[in-house]
Amino acid sequence: MISEALRNPKSLFDVTGKVALITGASGAFGRACALALGALGARLVLVSGSADELKGVAEEAGEIGAEAVTVVRRPDTIEDARAMVAAALDAFGRIDMLVIASGLNKAGFIQNQSYEEWQGVMNANVRGPWLMAKAVGAYWIENEIKGKALLMSSVRGRHGNVSGYTAYCTSKGATDALTRVLATEWAQYGITVNAIAPTVFRSKLTAWMWSEDEVGQATRKRTLSRIPLGRLGEPEDLVGMAIYLLSPASDFCTGQIMYVDGGYTAG
Repeated sequence: MISEALRNPKSLFDVTGKVALITGASGAFGRACALALGALGARLVLVSGSADELKGVAEEAGEIGAEAVTVVRRPDTIEDARAMVAAALDAFGRIDMLVIASGLNKAGFIQNQSYEEWQGVMNANVRGPWLMAKAVGAYWIENEIKGKALLMSSVRGRHGNVSGYTAYCTSKGATDALTRVLATEWAQYGITVNAIAPTVFRSKLTAWMWSEDEVGQATRKRTLSRIPLGRLGEPEDLVGMAIYLLSPASDFCTGQIMYVDGGYTAG
């Protein structure tokens, strides 16, 4: 007998009617993920601290026929995270997918960087995702929902960087660990947890690397020398992996750090 997955493999990527709660939805990856999921029929809960930018993403989602609500909030406290969950439930009655796309980078050599800057990166990249996982995970477990969580890591969770990334690299190493631990902790509930780890991709934070000034050119040249495919990434390069990790296609994939990096980690 031919299984449904083999007879209709497109069904493995069906997210029609599923509800995705996306933090950092106004950022490059959050926006791309939201629009792609919305185009596939998912309903969107878009979260960001920037009201104007979030409004723009919601309008784009509407243009492609996606249902979307916005929550102008950052996951600074457990109350914030729980409020996001409540907003999603008020709007759509459930949550099926959690995409943690919010984050921060602040470069600085350790001997010069202040503790406050370091802690700010850790708060955004570790504390916030932990709080979101705690709030959404509690909802999933209580309601016996086999949810899918997707975190945003980086090749910097695996490799160091010569440019003063002690805060960022440390935070992404923690993201990788959180992904693996949550995956094993929640496997008994049928919940999957994975992370995407890109190299440099185009965003507001990395726009300077596409510039033609001396610093941008030098940094871009050095980075490209490590990427076998010979180019920097675009947000769209991450979308295929995101859809896989958030759809039934990845039901037997959990605890994985998926490198979408043009071959950076292969060399």
